[in-house]
Amino acid sequence: MKRPLFRTVCFLWVLLVAFPVSAAAQELKSIELPKPQLDIGRPLMQVLKDRSTSRAFSPEKLPAQVLSNLLWAAFGVNRPDSGKRTAPSAVNWQEIDIYVATADGLYVYDAKAHRLSPVLAEDIRAATGMQPFVKEAPVDLVYVADLAKTGRVSAEDRDLYTAADTGFIAQNVYLFCASEGLATVVRGTVDRTALAKLMKLRPEQKITLAQTVGYPKK
Repeated sequence: MKRPLFRTVCFLWVLLVAFPVSAAAQELKSIELPKPQLDIGRPLMQVLKDRSTSRAFSPEKLPAQVLSNLLWAAFGVNRPDSGKRTAPSAVNWQEIDIYVATADGLYVYDAKAHRLSPVLAEDIRAATGMQPFVKEAPVDLVYVADLAKTGRVSAEDRDLYTAADTGFIAQNVYLFCASEGLATVVRGTVDRTALAKLMKLRPEQKITLAQTVGYPKK
């Protein structure tokens, strides 16, 4: 190999080792979600009758419109004038963030802009729970309480309110899934310490629950 070419190859190799660049990281961008469809769904009493838990999921990807409707139902802005949401939150803290783990990467739902903001260009679905189906289902939601938004309350009250607020959102997801023929299960068996490190959460952020969503396995 000629010396100039040899030097070029060596230089490129050093760059790749010293400054590894993930192509996926470069490609992971914000996802502008379609406007939620507010004229769909079945009568509430029928949805409540059909609400159930499932642990068998198809790997089929959720269309962008379905994901949009799901996230808006979960904790979207339903009163734009005040910024209030589809689920209640203590003192209107709105402290629960919904992280969305897919095969393409990890996103966080920006309710005000109704979009998915990129967090991590890595498929971390398998790390969002202990059950084998979490790595196969198309969407794993991770609910994260931002304790920096909870103000000066006792630790006991903070834990109570953030748990209740997470429950409201998770139930919204259950009802949406029952209405639209999707399967879902809310999960508490999560290695929170390992997952928080993987998600690069701040110390003030606390994982409360996770929830898997997808089409039923046929």
